[in-house]
Amino acid sequence: MSKPDEVDIIKIFQQSFGKKSKFVPEDIEILRMKKIIFVAKSDMLVENTDVPPGMQIDEVARKSMVSCVSDFACKGIKPQYATISLAIPKGFSRSKIKKLATGFSMASKEFGVKIVGGDVNEGKEIVIDVSMFGISKKIIRRSGARINDIIITSGPFGYSSAGLKIILNHLKADPKFTRKCKQHVNRPTPRLKFGLRIVDYISSSMDSSDGLSTTLNEMSRQSKKKFVITELPTKPDVEEFAKMNKIKLTDLVFCGGEEYEIIATIPKHYLNKVRQIARMHKILLFEIGHVTKGRNVVYCQENKIIPIKDCGWVHFKS
Repeated sequence: MSKPDEVDIIKIFQQSFGKKSKFVPEDIEILRMKKIIFVAKSDMLVENTDVPPGMQIDEVARKSMVSCVSDFACKGIKPQYATISLAIPKGFSRSKIKKLATGFSMASKEFGVKIVGGDVNEGKEIVIDVSMFGISKKIIRRSGARINDIIITSGPFGYSSAGLKIILNHLKADPKFTRKCKQHVNRPTPRLKFGLRIVDYISSSMDSSDGLSTTLNEMSRQSKKKFVITELPTKPDVEEFAKMNKIKLTDLVFCGGEEYEIIATIPKHYLNKVRQIARMHKILLFEIGHVTKGRNVVYCQENKIIPIKDCGWVHFKS
C-alpha cells in the first residue's frame, strides 16, 4: 500500500470525525454562531519545506502570515486577529529572535491584523503556526461558478516557480529577471485590498498558493462545471526564461505554487466593474477563460484542447 500524501491524510482525519461533520474543503473555516459568521484559518510554515535558501528571517515571519491573509483575501474577508505558535531550535540567537519579532510586527501593520497571543516551544527547525480570525456577513465559496462566468487571476503566474528553480536548481536567467523572481518567492503579496473590493461581484473564488492547476481543478470539481482556459496568465519574460531553460511554459504557469493570487469567476455583467477596481488597486488582471457545462479543466491552444491535470504542490507527494 502506498504511503498517504497530504490529501489522503486530511481525508483520514475527516472520516474519523463522522458523517455529521459535513466537511467541505474551503480556503477558510466557517463557524456560524447565531447571526454571526465567524471565520478562522490556520496555516503552518516549516523551515525544511517552506523556506528557500537566502530568505531572511524577517521574511520568514512575514511569509507565515501571508498564507493566512491570502486565504482571507480570496473570500473578501478582513482578518482581524491572529495567534502565532513557534518552534525554535535550541541555541537560536537573541538577534535572530528579534528579527522574527520584527517580521511579525511589520506584517501585522501591513495587513492590519492584531497579534493577540500564541505559544513558544523548542524544535529541531523553525516551525510557525499562524491562526487568523475574522467575521463576515457572506461567504464566497469555491463551488459558486456559473455557466458563462469569466475566469480571472489577480496577477501573473510563473515568477515564483521560476524563482524556486533559479534558487534551488541554479537555472540560467538574466539578473533583472532573477531579482524579480526572488522578490516573488521571498516577499509574496496577498491581494487583500483587491479581494475586499470585489467580493460583491464574484461568484466563486480560491487562493492559488498550491498551484494554478490545483486551484482551477478544485473550483471546477466543487462547482460541477467545466473550466475552459484560453489565455495563460503570464508575461513575456517568463516565456523567455522557459525557452532559455527548455521548460514547458505551461508547467511553469500551471504546476508551480507559492503564488498568492486570487482566482475567481465573474458574471459578465460585473466584469467592467472588476476591471475598474483592478486598475484602482494597480492589479494586473488576467481574464484567462470561461465556465461552461461539463467537468474538469482544459486549455485551448492553437485549436488543440489540452486537459489540465492537478500538478500543483502536495505535501508528502510533490
